Amino acid sequence: MAKTAIAYKEKMKELSLVSLICSCFYPEAHNKMMAEFEDMKVKPINKRASGQAFEVILKPPSPTSDGYSITTPPKKRDVSLEDIQKKLEAAEDRRKSQEAQVLKALAEKREHERDVLLKAMEENSNFSKMAEEKLIMKMDHNKKNRKALLMAMLERLQEKERHAQGVRRNKELREELTA
Repeated sequence: MAKTAIAYKEKMKELSLVSLICSCFYPEAHNKMMAEFEDMKVKPINKRASGQAFEVILKPPSPTSDGYSITTPPKKRDVSLEDIQKKLEAAEDRRKSQEAQVLKALAEKREHERDVLLKAMEENSNFSKMAEEKLIMKMDHNKKNRKALLMAMLERLQEKERHAQGVRRNKELREELTA
């Protein structure tokens, strides 16, 4: 379309030049064809006070011309029942394949979720075991410390009792000596 418009503009330039030259040689108006080019015809319509009017008729481009050519779309061939069946089967295969891929992706996602859940449960179990072991060790340590503290208190109490017996004995001996 753009080539046709450009060609039209060029021909109009040529036409005005041809019109000027023709009006010099032939001052009277011609009712017949004024000019004919490869791809357009020019006819004068009528003379007016403001100037002349022309009818420009563009010819369709010939298939041998170098310019713009219109190509027709290829004709649709008749589609047979077998072709339709093949296309339907191919579409069904594609659909099944896509469905299988989606199911495979879902299965992989579920497997991953299960693995993550198992790992979390295992870590939780390990943490619980370690916390329990720590607590048991702490309780054993506290038992030992308490036992050692009780033994130390008992030892001091026994020592005080021995000291008190010694003081009583000494007091009795003094009372016996003084009495």
